Amino acid sequence: MNDAPSQPTPSDDIPPATLDFYRRVLQTLNNAQLPFLVGGAYAFNCYTAISRRTKDLDIFIQRSDFELASARLGDCGIRTDMVYPHWLAKAYCGNSANGEEDFVDIIFSSGNGIATVDKLWFEFASEDVVLDVTCKLCPIEEMMWSKAFVMERERFDGADIAHLILTCADRIDWERLLFRFGDHWRVLLSHVVLFGFAYPGHRDCVPAWLMLELLGRLRDEVDITGSAGVTPQPDTPLCAGTLLSREQYLMDIEQWGYRDARVAPAGNMSHEDTARWTDAIKSRSGPQAH
Repeated sequence: MNDAPSQPTPSDDIPPATLDFYRRVLQTLNNAQLPFLVGGAYAFNCYTAISRRTKDLDIFIQRSDFELASARLGDCGIRTDMVYPHWLAKAYCGNSANGEEDFVDIIFSSGNGIATVDKLWFEFASEDVVLDVTCKLCPIEEMMWSKAFVMERERFDGADIAHLILTCADRIDWERLLFRFGDHWRVLLSHVVLFGFAYPGHRDCVPAWLMLELLGRLRDEVDITGSAGVTPQPDTPLCAGTLLSREQYLMDIEQWGYRDARVAPAGNMSHEDTARWTDAIKSRSGPQAH
């Protein structure tokens, strides 16, 4: 289904000076021939025609390209800062007419350390025009993969997943999407089940083979364990809830003795990464997304 009604773009309510700054960042990276992708509200609008206000522009790069990106932006007077080393940096304009400094998020993973930007993001990217600049967009599959884990009290991206399925079902590489989720396939299952609930008339947007595959994995777990998919735990059990919310499962790892699934070897983050990301909760600094 690709007949979503046309709506305003995310840039409609943004001051001209801010838009000029965003364009300068995009053009600088283009001129440097540095691989980057546009994500966030702008890519979501390109895919679904759904528009919503946004306070910034999200671009995605590989972590190994950050130093070069920072140098090229610096040559143009744009300051960068590595805010959260495991996933996020920012580029600042230096001043703003509204009293708040405009910025661009430079993203190379997700807040939970799962959706690391790699070469496949660029291999399957689509091309579009954002803010009058030709650039590539984050692939639909990677957008769904990273958004699927955002289940905070103040933000849940499930509706974004549903709208991407509704408007882009025939463009989604479902096998590649399944590959992206890997051992976290239950998260994908939860979203496709919710999609069928939200849009009962469009359940065929999700391929039958995918539903059968995911339900088959669940059934196999039940058959093996003799219970509802319960996997035997070591002496210190694992809590994967921290992959879904950086705040709501803190008691599990801080008070109840569970291991944090974000931290190596289970995850891709260090204890220092999780501590810094947790400290940001107090001031609600930084993006809330994973």
